[in-house]
Amino acid sequence: MGNSAAVTFTIGYAGKTVAEFVRLLDEAGVDRVVDVRALPLSRRRGFSKTALGAALAEHGIEYVHLRAAGNPFRDQKHDIKRCLGLYAGHLDANPEVVTEVERALHGHQAALLCFEADACECHRSIIVDRLLVNDPRRAVRHL
Repeated sequence: MGNSAAVTFTIGYAGKTVAEFVRLLDEAGVDRVVDVRALPLSRRRGFSKTALGAALAEHGIEYVHLRAAGNPFRDQKHDIKRCLGLYAGHLDANPEVVTEVERALHGHQAALLCFEADACECHRSIIVDRLLVNDPRRAVRHL
């Protein structure tokens, strides 16, 4: 990658199978998935922490869970604007969360993982906004 700005990927697994999910990551050259779910559990088969970590490892992709980056306001999802606003305030009050995410991304072709297919309806979009404030040259690609 040389001196070019870092690329940060984001991906939601809603509507995807594990095979489709891994293929998208492989095609993008992702070598680390940073799970930003507070609780890395899923009703979707294969997307809970242990199973997902194993599936990713089979493809040479590292799995990291950052519980601190999870959205404590996800119970407000019915009002997505309010939910994301509360999460933005949470990050403003807890800047160490963004620092932890930056550390997890550093030196890797990494993707932030959560459930929502549309990044705009997910707290990972707020994390990305904060990453861009810290490094405006960072490129972001939603898979």
